[in-house]
Amino acid sequence: MPLEYTGIRVRDLARSIRFYTEGLGLRLGRSGRMAAGGIWQELIDPDSGVILELNFYPGDPPYREGDELDHLGFRVNRLEDWIPRLLALGARVRIPAFREGGDRLAFLSDADGVWIELYEREAEELPPTSRPGA
Repeated sequence: MPLEYTGIRVRDLARSIRFYTEGLGLRLGRSGRMAAGGIWQELIDPDSGVILELNFYPGDPPYREGDELDHLGFRVNRLEDWIPRLLALGARVRIPAFREGGDRLAFLSDADGVWIELYEREAEELPPTSRPGA
């Protein structure tokens, strides 16, 4: 179950893209809209390949300082096996498992409230919900 990316919440998408690309050398990756109405933009470290996902939610809910970490994204096999395992370790289901765009997703939080996205690609040729095509 690899940690595939980190999603952070931003107040101004264009400003954040500029900061991370011009300031820290990340490169633009894929982008799109979430089913819930937000916008996401992948930024990729050219050396490590690590992905930073910028998440912008226009007006809902209001942004407060301290809300920067949006979620950690883990790609899994057999989503239904991971949820009970994490619940037994203190996780809470935030958004129950659902299908979208050929993928299965679920959002949980750890014992401290950090959101975790688990996603399983059901059709390898289709990207996960937080990727193009959603």
